[in-house]
Amino acid sequence: MITVIQRVDQATVDVAAESYEASIGIGLLVLLGIAKEDQPEQAHWLANRIANLRVFADEQGRFNKNVTEAGGSVLVVSQFTLLGNCSKGHRPSFIEAADPDTGRTLYELFCQALTETHHLDVKRGIFQAAMSVSLVNNGPATFILSR
Repeated sequence: MITVIQRVDQATVDVAAESYEASIGIGLLVLLGIAKEDQPEQAHWLANRIANLRVFADEQGRFNKNVTEAGGSVLVVSQFTLLGNCSKGHRPSFIEAADPDTGRTLYELFCQALTETHHLDVKRGIFQAAMSVSLVNNGPATFILSR
């Protein structure tokens, strides 16, 4: 699994084909890519790591608060293109990405771990849908985390 985590003042995902929109204010936008060899343990590990990641400023301006302490939410968007290999040719290869059934299962498990284990307010994109994502990156602060 690979994630791109962005600290945001606001983020929105819109799925026009489904008439669906989800948005958060202050919090984390998590773009989640799932590889074919990924297992449930990785989803739990990443959820724990992200829930406890201290990337929000304290009173002294240091990264000392996690998303809960900052009063934030999490918007999770599945993004298989994070597994795109662009090292050969001019078209990305996605052979390392999980198949849709495995990807959906691990995406749901990851979101569930954030919600149930870490008691976070989690909003989601729609798995396998064409989505428009907009955000106001705070910092900008962007982190890459994989397991």
